[in-house]
Amino acid sequence: MFFRQYYLGCLSHASYLVGDTTTGRAVVVDPQRDISEYLADAAANGLRIERVIETHFHADFLSGHLELAAATGATITYGEEARADFPIEAVPDRWRLALGDVLLEVRATPGHTPESVSIVVWEHAEDPEPWGVLTGDTLFIGDVGRPDLLTSIGWTADDLARRLYRSTRDQLLTLPDATRVYPAHGAGSACGKNLSTAHESTIGEQAATNYALQPMSEDEFVEAVTQGQSVAPLYFAFAADSNRRERALLDDQEPVARLTVDQVLALQRDGAMVIDGRPSEIFASGHLRGSVNVGLDGRFAEYAGDVLRPGQQVVLVTESGREAEARIRLARIGFDSVVGALEDVGAVLMLRPDLAVPGARVTADELASLREQVPGLQVVDVRNPGEAEAGSAAGARLMPLPNLLDRVGELDPNRPTIVYCAGGYRSSTAASLLRALGFASVAEVFGGFGAIAEVDVPTVSVREAYDRDPSVLLIDVREVNEYEEGHAGGSVLHPLSTFLASDVAADGPVHVICRSGNRSGTATRALRAAGVDAYNVEGGMLAWAATGLPVVVGAV
Repeated sequence: MFFRQYYLGCLSHASYLVGDTTTGRAVVVDPQRDISEYLADAAANGLRIERVIETHFHADFLSGHLELAAATGATITYGEEARADFPIEAVPDRWRLALGDVLLEVRATPGHTPESVSIVVWEHAEDPEPWGVLTGDTLFIGDVGRPDLLTSIGWTADDLARRLYRSTRDQLLTLPDATRVYPAHGAGSACGKNLSTAHESTIGEQAATNYALQPMSEDEFVEAVTQGQSVAPLYFAFAADSNRRERALLDDQEPVARLTVDQVLALQRDGAMVIDGRPSEIFASGHLRGSVNVGLDGRFAEYAGDVLRPGQQVVLVTESGREAEARIRLARIGFDSVVGALEDVGAVLMLRPDLAVPGARVTADELASLREQVPGLQVVDVRNPGEAEAGSAAGARLMPLPNLLDRVGELDPNRPTIVYCAGGYRSSTAASLLRALGFASVAEVFGGFGAIAEVDVPTVSVREAYDRDPSVLLIDVREVNEYEEGHAGGSVLHPLSTFLASDVAADGPVHVICRSGNRSGTATRALRAAGVDAYNVEGGMLAWAATGLPVVVGAV
């Protein structure tokens, strides 16, 4: 048997070439759109690709089924619930294909989508147990496929989750424990919420470790898999629809046209978007007015798909020699409207300084000051809701990047705006998008929420803590020995080493104190993330004692 997994890190996508080396017959499962690797490997190993099997209509990338069919004459195969406007063979549950000694069996595993299937592989048809199973987006390593992507076309997440429950239990968990599991995606994919970095596993390992495969009722499963999903990227609906339709084929050898700055400016006036794929630090030092930063060294296609409209013309700006890479990566999600690339943006901006714009950045400390000093400041958090649950900047409006283009009307373009994400990649994209849409003053937070969390904690002075209302709980997060050496009267000990926000019983505000304010800041952030109205006592017990406030010595 010939078996190879192709893993595309930028989309967290896995595809497969499976063949019988005695007959030369082979299939490709869930191919990416640029198909040269499959063709090269098939030729090198004496294989004929006779079928493309799609586990479902993908939403996160544009599949290469049409390209492979055109290149090889392969039959395009889906599960029996699939409907497409190009020729397919829709096969029923337990349909089998003998490639020679190698045997494939298609199992209907709906749930992520109605037409989802998994493909069981026997290395030898007479083997008592299968060799492996290609699970598509039904079963991931550590997760299952999210059931909520088709709500816009009439399927409810509840309905699909219940089908997914039965698919995992009746079709996959009935396979022997030693059966190898090969999914269509890994960590980073928005098709699930808990995907592992591993690219393969076994049924037995997943039955033991995957949260979604643990013993539970159908209702409990529905609750578990529908909660906490990220916001689906903006382009998902477009890609899913495109995968059902006849479309133009990709020519992955087509060169990228070189454009002058005057040509680019004319295209911008006609509605084209300039996507600058350089690192955010370089982009911030100077870029072409109106361009949007989506770094090629990150999840370029996914986030570009959050700022582009289908069919919108695209001009590329990249580091030298990476224009073709950027074009192919956009084509992998169905965006074929790259009209060219701006030549040598650095030289262009030196010659035309009137077109050069720096990226504005502020520190977390500066953000704290700006909130007090700038009336009407808009602070926008472009992370996913699950990220924001762990804490967010005071007064921030949550607008996940995939929603930003559709929700931009909720913001005032004439008011100063600060944008942040987790670390800075998405905020550079969001801030530059807002500037391109005409926002007058936009900056991003350097270091993202990680930096904000270090400083963005509401505080009270030691005098305010001492004079607090009796309804305000004062907790001390030092260790027992520190507390016994001297603490504030009425304080309750909750050492940070064992601290859980859920252990703090409070009906009102909470003040948190430690030695100097660092540990109490950590605890305060945890409490606020849990919905508690918590405040850090500035300077801690050192400031308390220095102010001359009474200190109680003794045991807890």
